[in-house]
Amino acid sequence: MTKTTVTRRGVLRTGAAAGAGLALPTIFTASSASAYMNEPTGATVTLGFNVPQSGPYADEGADELRAYQLAVEHLNGEGDGGMLNTFSSKALQGNGILDKKVQFVTGDTQTKSDAARASAKSMIEKDGAIMITGGSSSGVAVAVQGLCQEAGVIFMAGLTHSNDTTGKDKKANGFRHFFNAYMSGAALAPVLAAQYGKDRKAYHLTADYTWGWTQEESIKAATEALGWETVNTVKTPLAATDFSSYIAPVLNSGADVLILNHYGGNMVNSLTNAVQFGLRDKMVNGKRFEIVVPLYSRLMAKGAGENVKGILGSTNWHWSLQDEASKTFVKSFGTKYGFPPSQAAHTCYCQTLLYADAVQRAGSFNPCAVEEALTGGDSSLPGISSEANKGFLFDGLGNGQTLYRGADHQCFKDVLVVRGKENPTSEFDLLEVVQVTPAAQVWYEPDHPMFAGGSLGECNPGA
Repeated sequence: MTKTTVTRRGVLRTGAAAGAGLALPTIFTASSASAYMNEPTGATVTLGFNVPQSGPYADEGADELRAYQLAVEHLNGEGDGGMLNTFSSKALQGNGILDKKVQFVTGDTQTKSDAARASAKSMIEKDGAIMITGGSSSGVAVAVQGLCQEAGVIFMAGLTHSNDTTGKDKKANGFRHFFNAYMSGAALAPVLAAQYGKDRKAYHLTADYTWGWTQEESIKAATEALGWETVNTVKTPLAATDFSSYIAPVLNSGADVLILNHYGGNMVNSLTNAVQFGLRDKMVNGKRFEIVVPLYSRLMAKGAGENVKGILGSTNWHWSLQDEASKTFVKSFGTKYGFPPSQAAHTCYCQTLLYADAVQRAGSFNPCAVEEALTGGDSSLPGISSEANKGFLFDGLGNGQTLYRGADHQCFKDVLVVRGKENPTSEFDLLEVVQVTPAAQVWYEPDHPMFAGGSLGECNPGA
């Protein structure tokens, strides 16, 4: 027998499981045959913000949550409106989403896939969240994206850089605004060759999970194509805090470049250990020893302090960009919080607006209508002659013109190559943009070998 209960918000739910194993949120009637998972029936709509509030990526998670709260304010007509004013789509009017006030619930992913799935499941089942977003780990993103596909809700990925998120693990209900490991390699490798030469020997230390694996694969392939030799690749645990035992073998390896495929607190600690071992002061093979951080963020730069000076890497966005949208977002965020936003904050703010805009343009919260609005267009990025260059083209959210590609739900936009500043003017002025790499240079076809093996599948509305 099906048990019916009333949640703390007064929404009727059944104890019977939906086809995906999640509790069905609404008592359906004959007139609601087209209903979908967690269809909003009142004056509000609930979004689920699932971020690392503990663990090695907690700094990113805190900034993500700040951005989400700011996005909700702007959607509800509070504050200065932020990038609603610069976004090329003018569907959002600051009166919520489809005239429903936006509210939210939060969860702690702990930078662990099981914990992230559990908190997302709770937000869907108990809180009626119709969209889940967040995370600063690709392992988390892949796990939660799979859960949202099964449940029939939209997943707007936060900070996830693994090729697998929109590659072998892509899902129709999942969408990524952040760039990926392949794009980092395509943007960064030519700069590395120009700055350090083509006759280099690289040693990789790599976080042992999906992001690290694909980042290592991408930067290795991109640098080897330009003449570099890979001396060794070594995996390190995500939970590691002291990397001394991994740094020591580099000294006698014959390598003259150390590539740290680490992020967040891992990168801060491994870079600190590398500097303590004197790597940056060494001459190897007649060349100055160099360290590279393929995926950078201002928060990591702040944590690593003096050690980041002169070190090259890539990033999705940076607060120093001078386009109108970036300046508008930096002003809104800075006014509210007293410091500039990180790339994690930027992508999470954008994902919230992009979801809301897709709902508004579709005239429905139905996940399948949202999917069509977000990626189903016929627009294309200029300068790319490919049948796959189709989707939703937009501007005014930073990074210039951006395409949400229909083939795999990956965004394509300009990618930044950055370097740790030698003479920062403040605690926030830590990175300088070396090159803005155009989207055409980081483009790849959906069937590229690094992204093969998965199927987007069909949208699941969950009912």
